[in-house]
Amino acid sequence: MREYGYNLDQKRVKALSELQPWRTAAAIALDWATIAAAIAFSEWMDTAWALVLAWMVIGGRMHAMGVLIHDFAHYRFIPNKKASEWVGDVLLAWPLLTFVDGYRKNHLAHHRYTNTEKDPDWKIKLGTRHFTFPQSWQYAIMNLLGYLVGISSYRDMKSIVVRLSDDEGRPLHYQLKRFGFYIAMAFVFFLTGAWHGFVLYWLLPFFTFMLLFLYIRSVAEHFGSMDYESELGSSRTVYPYLWERAFFAPHNVNYHLDHHLYPSVPFYNLPKLHAALMADPEFAAGAHITRGYSTGLVRECLAPAPKAQPADNPAPAE
Repeated sequence: MREYGYNLDQKRVKALSELQPWRTAAAIALDWATIAAAIAFSEWMDTAWALVLAWMVIGGRMHAMGVLIHDFAHYRFIPNKKASEWVGDVLLAWPLLTFVDGYRKNHLAHHRYTNTEKDPDWKIKLGTRHFTFPQSWQYAIMNLLGYLVGISSYRDMKSIVVRLSDDEGRPLHYQLKRFGFYIAMAFVFFLTGAWHGFVLYWLLPFFTFMLLFLYIRSVAEHFGSMDYESELGSSRTVYPYLWERAFFAPHNVNYHLDHHLYPSVPFYNLPKLHAALMADPEFAAGAHITRGYSTGLVRECLAPAPKAQPADNPAPAE
């Protein structure tokens, strides 16, 4: 793999890597509050279109919670790792049927062996039809629609469960606490009669829109018109349109190339990191940057397309 000569000053990287726990806490609170608001809106309107809109919003926030699990996997919340693990599990991972350490094992291997046979993400996706590009537009549409009827979702969940939910090596007391969490939630739903709402406002958006958004983001990170011989071409940063941030790029996850280069930088500082990297002409010339998930990414997945130019960069300068 070709490597480039860019290198940020270590003091700059250290400053960008400083933890601000309140920002992560605020992001978690915002995601849960948005889910609650979407449910309240749907119940108040009591119409089919409001229900579908709620599913989209909830699926988007579930995806956002998954992005925050990613930060917890990199220990980007608080220095106390044990406390951080419990916050990430209880408020983010367990509700999404996974756990932080299980995700961490998979994800750190992905970082260490990106796009190679030892990369668990790459290995399980390579050669499958839905991760083979370019795709025909007919297959691409049918695959995306498959998430709304559960076919594509079932396929993806089989892969996710194998990679991210393996309890092997976890202490028995941890497994019992995790199991107890689900028992407690079931007990609450039983007492309150909230099973209908759980299915309607959690399971349905999870198995439809959340997995749909996750798939699109997964494609954007490492697939479609990529240069796997280049360090800067094998991961993609996307400049999303405003509406795309809510669904495909929550919490700055669109700066994926930048994250691979400096994984110590928490999500809230990724725009500043990107701006600093773009000041290096060599990085700006070689980075794989795409404008829009619904525009540039689609073109690159259906057929080769030119990358966005540095002048298109909307990232704020420091």
